Amino acid sequence: MQVRPISPDNLAELLADRITALPDAGARHLRVAVDGAAAARPEDLADALVEPLRLRGHTTLRVSAADFLRPASIRLEYGHQDADAFHDLWLDDGALLREVLDPLEPGGSGRVLPSLRDPVTDRSTRAPYVELPPGGVLLLDGALLLGRWLPLELTVHLALSPAALARRTPAGRQWTLPAFARYETQTVPAEAADVTVRVDDPRHPALVERI
Repeated sequence: MQVRPISPDNLAELLADRITALPDAGARHLRVAVDGAAAARPEDLADALVEPLRLRGHTTLRVSAADFLRPASIRLEYGHQDADAFHDLWLDDGALLREVLDPLEPGGSGRVLPSLRDPVTDRSTRAPYVELPPGGVLLLDGALLLGRWLPLELTVHLALSPAALARRTPAGRQWTLPAFARYETQTVPAEAADVTVRVDDPRHPALVERI
C-alpha cells in the first residue's frame, strides 16, 4: 500500500477519469458512491465531481443517503442515541434500492426519486422523479454505505483516523462514534472500497494506492 498526497482538485479529476473509464461508461448508467462519516464531508467530494464529469460528457444526478432514512419511529425505536441502531437501522436500504439504484440497472428505466424523506421533519419530500439518461452518473454520498450489497459501479471511501473523527464530530454527535468503530472492524471500508482517500486534513487529502 502506498499513500500519496493529492490536491482536492486533482482528486476530483482523477476520480472523474476513473468513472469515465468504467466499462460501457457512455452507454449505461453508472452508480458511484462516496462513503464517509459526516465529519469527512462526502457530499463535498460528490459535488466536486459534477463539473469534471459534465466536461467529459456525462449528465450527473446527486443523491444523498441522508434523504433515504427510515421513519423516526423505526430509527429511534431504541432511543435517540443508540449507536447500533444508527449502524443497522437508520438507512432505508430497500427504498434506496427501489427508488434509486435498481432503476439504473442495465435495461432499467433510469427514472429515479432523488429524495424520499426529510430527515429533520420526518415527512416525505414530495420530490418529483427524475430521468437519468444512458451514460448518466449517479453520485451518491452518505455514511456507512459499504458492506450492504448495494449495486454500485464505483465506491470511494473517505477515511478518518479515530482521533480525527472524534475531533471533527460535533459534541451532539459523539454518540455515533461507536457505530463507526464497529464499521471499521466489521466492514473494513478502506479495503471494501474501490478507492480510499485519507482525509484527516480535508485541505490535504491523500490517495491510498494498493500495490
